[in-house]
Amino acid sequence: MATSIQVVMDCVDPDRLARFWAAALHYKRQDPPEGFAPWADWLRDAGIREEEWNSASAVVDPEGVAPRLYFRRVPEPKSVKNRVHLDLNVSGGPGTTLEDGRARVDQEVERLRGLGAAVFRPGVAERGEYWVVMQDPEGNEFCVQ
Repeated sequence: MATSIQVVMDCVDPDRLARFWAAALHYKRQDPPEGFAPWADWLRDAGIREEEWNSASAVVDPEGVAPRLYFRRVPEPKSVKNRVHLDLNVSGGPGTTLEDGRARVDQEVERLRGLGAAVFRPGVAERGEYWVVMQDPEGNEFCVQ
């Protein structure tokens, strides 16, 4: 059996990035523990000071298949290129023409721009694949392919 994983992103504003990535990946914000309606009730009950409520956040695949993304606040902003990044695979995969894949990628790029992402490097076509390098609202690079 494979080891389950979560992807952890250091960030300045966990709530903002969680909202972005939930929308980008068609995920949902992680539900609070059973017996608590909003997260604020759990945080208050756990004795966490209100100024610390945005110190972490998480998003999950609604079907429970893909990895959880966990966002934790750090004091410093992003300063260098990511060593690891996410690829959002939307082109249709093998058997999809380059033209059709490019149209799907470009459509997704526009949707993500509407969510707050920015194009970092315009579309690149190599080896029969097309992708666009983007940045999330805190400047973390990811690819749409």
